[in-house]
Amino acid sequence: MEILKQRILEEATVVSAGVLKLDSLLNHGVDPGLTMELGKEFARRFEGRDITKVVTIESSGIPVAFATALVLNVPLVFARRKKTLLNEPDAYCERVPSFTKGIVTDLLVSRHLLKAEDRVLFIDDIIANGDAARGLLKILEQAGSEVAGIGIVLEKSFQAGGRTLRELGYQVESLVKIASLEDNAITFED
Repeated sequence: MEILKQRILEEATVVSAGVLKLDSLLNHGVDPGLTMELGKEFARRFEGRDITKVVTIESSGIPVAFATALVLNVPLVFARRKKTLLNEPDAYCERVPSFTKGIVTDLLVSRHLLKAEDRVLFIDDIIANGDAARGLLKILEQAGSEVAGIGIVLEKSFQAGGRTLRELGYQVESLVKIASLEDNAITFED
């Protein structure tokens, strides 16, 4: 998506050779118009897949997943990263490391939100190593839900996350792939 590439070039900050800061687009602020365009693009790419739910991980994935679910006219479910007093004691739970946070967190989804008959589209903002994505996929497997596809706004293709998911047999659609962040420069994959 050329508009997304342009916005990344204009607004992103390269923190290091492995970290890109996208505060105004995905991780702290949201451009509603751009977010709706991202949702429309994911809906187009996964058209005809009989999707019954969109799933994501809080919090940065929620806006794009919401836009996608709205276009597809299906419910949205997001995995929580923190336990609360309201969590079901038997919720699906997977422990996953976070690349950008540098910590291990829990992903939690209430059992009543995922069913074996669900065909889900997993939407995420950024994939690096793919640990969180694999954690959510384990939850979907436990629920018996079928994964209709995985949509990633930004894939850091110099890290293994997207490649690993493809090797596991999933259809992964990334709107933008970044090949390198070396020398404080964003290099897109063709």
